[in-house]
Amino acid sequence: MIDQLPPAIRDQLDVLLPQLLAAGMNILVAVIILILGFWLAGRVQVWTMRALGRMPSMDEMLLKFFGTIARYLVLTFTILAVLAEFGVQTASLIAVLGAAGLAVGLALQGTLSNVAAGVMLLIFRPFREGHYVEAGGVAGTVKQLSLFTTELATPDNVQIIVPNSDVWGQPITNYTYHPQRRLDMTFGISYNDNIGKAMDIIRAELEADERCLAEPEPFIGVINLGDSSVDIVTRVWVNNAQYWPTKFDLTRRIKERFDENGVTIPFPVRTVYNAAAD
Repeated sequence: MIDQLPPAIRDQLDVLLPQLLAAGMNILVAVIILILGFWLAGRVQVWTMRALGRMPSMDEMLLKFFGTIARYLVLTFTILAVLAEFGVQTASLIAVLGAAGLAVGLALQGTLSNVAAGVMLLIFRPFREGHYVEAGGVAGTVKQLSLFTTELATPDNVQIIVPNSDVWGQPITNYTYHPQRRLDMTFGISYNDNIGKAMDIIRAELEADERCLAEPEPFIGVINLGDSSVDIVTRVWVNNAQYWPTKFDLTRRIKERFDENGVTIPFPVRTVYNAAAD
């Protein structure tokens, strides 16, 4: 049938058919590469998350983040391979993408610094959800840690959102990291009161409270001779969760025992002289 066509058309077909065949093969290969690339990207994401999941300190959010990064890297190489099948100069394209990535990186350097800080926080885990911390110049209970921000809640339940770069770039004080915490209290008594008696009252209250730990041993001593009082410092170890309830109860009970035993807690006294009366 082709032989019956005019010579000019046959010549054009002789030229076009190899090109169409080559283009069809390129399309077929590109489709195969695309399918394999998407399949491999999904598998690499799963493999990455599975491998990193064996690390005990690895956070679930961080697993998903690294898994997604690995997936998009495979997809990027897949797209470049597909473009190469159609004769696109991928070297120049990579250079253009690199320059664009650099420009975007410079424009979003603040955001990227938050992401980098978020990754470091998720890896090293200086605090976890539910910990009470001072971070980024504020204090509160950790509610959520994302790749960009850290969410805290103040004791009166006010939400605070702190950029991760501020959290990671400043000292972090974690009050609930350790299971035990030392409770320090200072009681001022009058210079006329018996110091030993006051210390015995404090010691009796510490021993009567089951929340006060015997080890490490509590410490009671005179720490300062003030302008109007002898200051007695009390240091006792408690479980972290019992810190504030123990402090509140001991402060009230020791004050009541002082009152019952005639130990006074002095307060500032101001003497006013009336010059007119003289």
